[in-house]
Amino acid sequence: MGVPGNPPLVLLHALGESGGDWAPVDAKLAAYFRVHAPDLRGHGDSDWPGNYSLGLMARDVTSWLDRLGLDKVVLVGHSMGAGVAYLIAMDEPGRVGQLVIEDAAPLYRRDRQVPERPEGFAGGFDWAVVPAIVNQVNAGDPAMWEGLAAITAPTLIIGGARSYISQARLAEAAALIPRCDLVTIDAGHNVHREQPAEFARTVLGWLGAARPVAARPEPDGLPIRTMTDRTSLHANVAHDR
Repeated sequence: MGVPGNPPLVLLHALGESGGDWAPVDAKLAAYFRVHAPDLRGHGDSDWPGNYSLGLMARDVTSWLDRLGLDKVVLVGHSMGAGVAYLIAMDEPGRVGQLVIEDAAPLYRRDRQVPERPEGFAGGFDWAVVPAIVNQVNAGDPAMWEGLAAITAPTLIIGGARSYISQARLAEAAALIPRCDLVTIDAGHNVHREQPAEFARTVLGWLGAARPVAARPEPDGLPIRTMTDRTSLHANVAHDR
């Protein structure tokens, strides 16, 4: 959604969510940017191939950016999506103009219990993604911490003051990224949903957004979603197998 020709901004969602999770803030961001909110593999209308990791998701996203012809974007990630965003910013620094991380540190060892699949589960994502990502997060990844120094994009980390995520870890990550600001908002882990106005104001202010670009609204005011049909992502999934 947003005005075609405006700078592209990509929103990457958390585990068990979809691109639609950004609805509380995407219209505010679309006043200044062309907003893309994809469904990551195993979620929503993207492919559910059964094999999941942050690395595979990062490759999916960069392949998708190639198909859209988006050479450089503002990349925003929440939780699992932030892990994906970290990897893209480390491995392909030329693709990321600015990086925004919502309440997520690089992977460190922890003992979060892997949830059991609820009886009769019929959510909008492949349950297999849950143990895959939780186990990857629990195992930690020292290489992700070492890779923070390779992030060339100006970076904003937004923490939730009442989140279960260690805010000390966020501060540690911010100190290791060459150009990084850390802002804490009075919210839990899902800052953009709990405090959408403050989240959008913080992000736009940090990005230095000016006044909105005048343009006709999109039909019926509906957001244009991308990477949300199974065939469009299938090429990425097949490539990653």
